[in-house]
Amino acid sequence: MNLSIEFGFVPVASSISSISQEDIARTIQNVLIASGGLRLKNDEINLNIPVVFLVLTGGTEQKILDLYAERKKVYKNEPLFLIAHSSNNSLPASLETLAKLQQDGDNGKIIYINSGSNDELNRYLKYMLVYHKLLNTRIGLIGEPSDWLAASMPDFEVIKNLWGPEVDKIAIAELIDKIKNADEKEAAANYKELLNNASAVKEPSENELMEASKVYQAVRDIVKSHGFNAVTVRCFDLVIGMENTGCFALSKMNDDGIAAGCEGDLVSVLGMLWLNYFTGEPVWMANPAQLNTKDDSLWLAHCTAPLSMVERYKLRSHFESGLGLGIQGHFPKGPVTLVRIGGKKLDKIWIAGGELIECGEDENLCRTQARIKLRKPAKVSDLLNEPLGNHMLMVKGNVADELKEWWDIFINRKINNDPNYQNVF
Repeated sequence: MNLSIEFGFVPVASSISSISQEDIARTIQNVLIASGGLRLKNDEINLNIPVVFLVLTGGTEQKILDLYAERKKVYKNEPLFLIAHSSNNSLPASLETLAKLQQDGDNGKIIYINSGSNDELNRYLKYMLVYHKLLNTRIGLIGEPSDWLAASMPDFEVIKNLWGPEVDKIAIAELIDKIKNADEKEAAANYKELLNNASAVKEPSENELMEASKVYQAVRDIVKSHGFNAVTVRCFDLVIGMENTGCFALSKMNDDGIAAGCEGDLVSVLGMLWLNYFTGEPVWMANPAQLNTKDDSLWLAHCTAPLSMVERYKLRSHFESGLGLGIQGHFPKGPVTLVRIGGKKLDKIWIAGGELIECGEDENLCRTQARIKLRKPAKVSDLLNEPLGNHMLMVKGNVADELKEWWDIFINRKINNDPNYQNVF
């Protein structure tokens, strides 16, 4: 099965093996090519794609370590992935190599290929692809993070060094200028499509819909002109300064495939990127508004949501201000995964599987509301005892175990020598 995952593999064999390298490699190589692999020469190991090492024979331990050391000059935090097979002492060599790597404080994984399923191979290749996407990602921060995000203002270098993406700051004045100069005809077409597909309109006037559509144009144009893969906006400046909202803009940007978050929250937009790269699905960013420790359920609420995630929606005002345009979406029931990244160094995480069991329309909460019942062993009391911050992320499907495994390979192992680190799964 070709997963269209572009990665490289470097075959490594001992020079004293009596069997030709090509004879050993042929079958395994075909498996890797079928999964989207490209055979690389030793001098190609620093290509900007995921790279694994195919351990053809025993006696290859030092060769692999030397090649990995060369690649680490460019990709210093990338784990070593070893492909082992059932003959020619491939597995013993892989075990010895990984043992030495771990003694030196580095991280790696052995992927053992046999005649059975290649699900494990494909899973780890997917993990590597997510990691490399993050390495090649640029996040735009439009304005400063909102003042109340006291625990969600990481240094840009922390994001880059641990997770991979680069962050660039754009002045809020650039956004405001683009809103004022937005194309009226395009804005009208966008809001009329939004209006036509809504199940109801309560507060917003047509002028407010028009102005909200101009915010979308402005955000989209900034993302395109600066080459961003994701964006987060200090959106309350629009509420206070222009009596306008970013709720529609961020909703549509997420539907366009660009992770887009509210309130200048870099931590949340980083998590949105990760989840989007991992699942291919849009992600909802929301406030944990209410919780119930007896049945381990909680209500999430926010005034925006990607329209592709909801079954239907109403057009409302923004909850706190009563101004502009907010979205009241109704999600389908089903399995979801909740995520919150946190810690001063973004070295902690909370991941929980759950079931979305109902949506609400409480007039005392942000417009889009969903109740999620957590799956054991997750508990809502974790949020009270060791909170990592306000905003929570929700993505469709049950991917909690895979996310935890990715975190353990690519993030946790980088920081597990820190005596102050605590895993908060």
